[in-house]
Parts: sequence; structure tokens; C-alpha cells
Amino acid sequence: MPDEALGDRLDQIAEHLGSPVPAHLRAALRAVPRHLFLPPTLWLRDGRGDYEPCDRESDPDRWWRAAYSDAPLVTQFTESPDGTRAPSSSASMPSVVVRMLKELDARQGHSVLEIGTGTGFNAALLSSLCGAERVTSLDVDPELTRRAQRALKASGQQPDVVCADGAAGWPPNAAYDRIIATCSVRTVPLPWLEQTVTGGRLVIPWDTPWCNYGTLLATKQADGTAEGSLAPYGSFMLMRAQQVDAELRGDIPHAGQEPERSTTSLSPWAVAGSDLDAQLYIGLRVPGAWHMWDIEPESAHVRLWLADGRTDSWACVDYDGQQTSAFAVSQYGARKLWDEVARVYEEYVAVGRPGVDRHRLRIIPDGRSTRLEVSVPTA
Repeated sequence: MPDEALGDRLDQIAEHLGSPVPAHLRAALRAVPRHLFLPPTLWLRDGRGDYEPCDRESDPDRWWRAAYSDAPLVTQFTESPDGTRAPSSSASMPSVVVRMLKELDARQGHSVLEIGTGTGFNAALLSSLCGAERVTSLDVDPELTRRAQRALKASGQQPDVVCADGAAGWPPNAAYDRIIATCSVRTVPLPWLEQTVTGGRLVIPWDTPWCNYGTLLATKQADGTAEGSLAPYGSFMLMRAQQVDAELRGDIPHAGQEPERSTTSLSPWAVAGSDLDAQLYIGLRVPGAWHMWDIEPESAHVRLWLADGRTDSWACVDYDGQQTSAFAVSQYGARKLWDEVARVYEEYVAVGRPGVDRHRLRIIPDGRSTRLEVSVPTA
């Protein structure tokens, strides 16, 4: 089953890439069977916005199909104190894994740091590409680390897998020619920049409160900065060290908050719909702002909520089910969030609706952290 399924998956990946899988990555994929890194129970999308279990023992055919499909697979859930479940670990979509490894360009002899061991599959591929003795992989979850170590041993690859907070990098094995993350970040941790050699490559999924999309591709410069661009793929769980309780979608508005009211001709779907280029543009330029949709199917009423978890500022834009030329706007707080988003969207249109890959980024050390400079060169 794996040999035949792997061939099918290589065809699927090539279709996503728009070109054949490079020979060195094909060899790595053949050397590292994905099923060795998957637990007996996978969690698959049920088509209704939730997940359902798929057990290898009770439904082996479905489990094996999932294992060798070009799809992300949830392998672990975490339950919060209020009983809410959320995915906390997954096996990434193989075509995205290949895209990231292709951009990383890790070869024999390169020293590599991976942030987010997860199942261990990516660490095994890196070991096949560079030599296991040159690969360090970090994960903050002790149970995931233990599982990955067992799977890696079974696969014949034994890189240095450490249970540690990836935000600090891993100084004992620095400096690194390549750093790759399998979780997204909103700020590149300063240790990652410091632990990369000049000319080294960083491949890091990107996230903003507004939009979880895009992958940072950057090269370390002699002056200690890193320069690069964003690639139009990647949607990963946010690194735990950067998950912020204040951003939780709590109750808004609070009692006694009387908003300013106005109307807008800009559709809320333009800024928070299917245009990921627009969403990423906004996310990079309206710091701290997040959004969510509130839909009432019976009345056809739709509301887009906007808020800034660091302040009491919020806004909402309403569609009443009929009027599409004017939408009601309510805004509260020091930040007029809808005005900010609308201004940035107008700028996005004015500069030609740039795709994700037109953004140029510069990561600059700034005290104990880093800051990001973003530009879009004129066409």
C-alpha cells in the first residue's frame, strides 16, 4: 500500500507545485514513510466544520488513504478549562511540506534547526536531506516529543530532538545554516535571527491577528538583519509562546459602551472574505486587529466584528440581508478600526492589489525582539 500510495501522492504534490518534485526531495519522501509518524487515531474534517475520528484498527482502508493523501491531518487536540477543544498538533499537508523544504534548500552538511517537531515526519525528511547528526528539532510538548522520538527511531533517523520552548532557539547546537518552523509566528524571535549564519535561510509560516496565511522566506544579512519575501501558501498553528489570552474573542461590546455610528459603501466581504491577498495586506498594516463573522441564517443578517485585544476598541459592520450599497458601521474606542481597515484596503487597491509574493520584508533586531519593515515595490 505505501509504495503505490506514495506514487499517487507525488503526482498530487507535483500538480500543486506546477512542476515535478525535485529529485532530492523525492528520494527523501521515499526514504521516510509518512505512516510511521501518524498515531492510530487521526482526526479528519467531517464536512460540517468539525472533526471526526478515523481509527486504523476499525477503519484501516480510510486511515491508510488519509495517511497518504495530500491533506493536513489533526493528530492531537487540547481541551481548555471551559471544555472547548482545539487542534494542538497536526501532520502538515505534504505538498506544503515539500514547498517549504524546496525553499529551505537544505542539503548534505547543512546544520538545520526545526521549530515544532510535531509528529517528527519533517525532522526525518531533514535528516535524510542533511544527515541526522546535523538536525536539531524542538517541541514544547513533552508527549509529542516522546512520540516523535519513538517514530524517528523506528524510521531509522535519529536527529537531536529536544523538548524546549522553540522561541529561544537552541544555542548548544548553533549556529545554523537553515532554520525552519512548522508553526506560525507574528514576530520572528530574536534568537532565531542571532542563531542563523550570515547567508543562512529562514522559512517561517506567518500570522497576523487578521489573517493566518503566508510563509516568510528570508536570508540572513551581514548586518544582522534578514531580508526576504512572503510565499502564497501556509496556514499553521500559532507558536504557543506567541498565543495571547487578550486576543480571545470575548464578549463585545461591553455594557455602557456607546459606539459612533456611520455607514460605508465598502463591503465587509472585500476585507474579510475570500481575497487572501487583501487580508494579508490588511493584517500587516493594521496591527493587533482581528475579525470574526456573526451570521443569523433566519434573518439573513450578517455582522463583521473587528476588535483589538490590547485595547477596548471594537467595530462592527452590518449587512441587513437586502442593502448592498451601504452598510451600517458602529465603532468604539480610541482606535477607529473600521476606518483603519477601510483606509488600508483603499491603499491595497491603489497599489494594484498586490499578491502575497510582492511583499518585501526586512527583519530587524530591536532590543530583545525584532521588528518588521514591509514594502511593496511598484510594478
